[in-house]
Amino acid sequence: MSQIVKKDESAYEFVIEVARRAREIVNEAEERGEVLDVKPVQLAVEEFASGYPRTPIRYIGSDDEQ
Repeated sequence: MSQIVKKDESAYEFVIEVARRAREIVNEAEERGEVLDVKPVQLAVEEFASGYPRTPIRYIGSDDEQ
């Protein structure tokens, strides 16, 4: 995991991103009527390891929030 987590990112943020992407993978598979042979969390981790773009986490009450 340390090879995948960015320098300015905490392990917690990485886990949140993996969980979010895993839910997206499940939803996309359901829409296509597919059954996943591999666990969605594993697919999400593999995607991030291969360079899948990440979405920054926005915290409630942060200055970036509008």
